Amino acid sequence: MAYKCEICGKKSVSGSSYSHSHKATKRLFKPNLQKQKIVLDGKTRSAYVCTVCIKSGKAVRPAR
Repeated sequence: MAYKCEICGKKSVSGSSYSHSHKATKRLFKPNLQKQKIVLDGKTRSAYVCTVCIKSGKAVRPAR
């Protein structure tokens, strides 16, 4: 699985983690992805979506 939002394309970004002595080491900042059933291109399918898209209403859930 590519760690990426299916709707907005948000993905991991790299940065630095700093110790008490301020020594930098590489780390990843990952988006908060949730697996949800959404309507994408008129079809219902399961996809990984970030919480920002869920809250804003971009991730349209299928009607029951």
